[in-house]
Amino acid sequence: MNDKPSNAKPEDNPASGTVQASRHAGPVTLGRAIAVTAAASLLLGIIVGPIISGHPTLAVDPTSPATEHTVTVSGSGQVSVAPDVADVVLGVSITKPTVAEAQSAAATSMASVVAALKKDGVDTKDIVTVNLSLSPVYDYNNNGSAPRLVGQQYANTVKVTVRDLKSVAAVVDDTVAAGATTIQGISFRLDDPKTVQGQARQLAMNDALAKATALTAAAHVSVKGVASISETSTTPIIYGGAIMDSKAAAAQVATPIQTGTTDVVISVSVTYLIG
Repeated sequence: MNDKPSNAKPEDNPASGTVQASRHAGPVTLGRAIAVTAAASLLLGIIVGPIISGHPTLAVDPTSPATEHTVTVSGSGQVSVAPDVADVVLGVSITKPTVAEAQSAAATSMASVVAALKKDGVDTKDIVTVNLSLSPVYDYNNNGSAPRLVGQQYANTVKVTVRDLKSVAAVVDDTVAAGATTIQGISFRLDDPKTVQGQARQLAMNDALAKATALTAAAHVSVKGVASISETSTTPIIYGGAIMDSKAAAAQVATPIQTGTTDVVISVSVTYLIG
């Protein structure tokens, strides 16, 4: 006799291999479970992937400022002025048979040179030794034989800052008369170029702004501000010559000195904001 209830449905039978999850949900099959798991994994990868990889996501931040538009131009300013300081490099170079003799003679001559400089109004602090050298002197005219030592050369060189340009010629002539044997050159410069540099700087900025204004006007925009400025400066040193010859020395004619002018140049590179 069959004891199974007459109202039992096949889908409620565990032996049929199908489990009814609910009245409205479809059966949870193996394929459907795999699909749900794959979708969850994809969503997790989208969220966590950029964090793990360290790469930013491609997104636009609506709060970020717009890119500034700029134009970069260069400007230059130059001011020519008369120098107010001269630097004279001079010294003595003595050759004697022995080191002691060369050193002693050079020391005597340099002491006379320094005394002449002070007599011409040069301050002690403006006399700086820039070179001392001792070297052997050889005679190479020995018909192919080894060079022959004939003496020792001792040189002592100083740089003299002359702050009164009217006395430059006297400094040159008096030191030569006192025993100076070498004059390596004369240079002219500004003792304090800051004021002239400020004038050249203003000219350079005016030049840069004029260029930027012309460019932006042609592009139908205008200058709105400054993003960056860089500067370079040059103060050329003018080298003059102490023209000396035997005839002038014999006639005791003052050495002609031409000071000329020195140019202070400021160059700028300016990046302007435009819009």
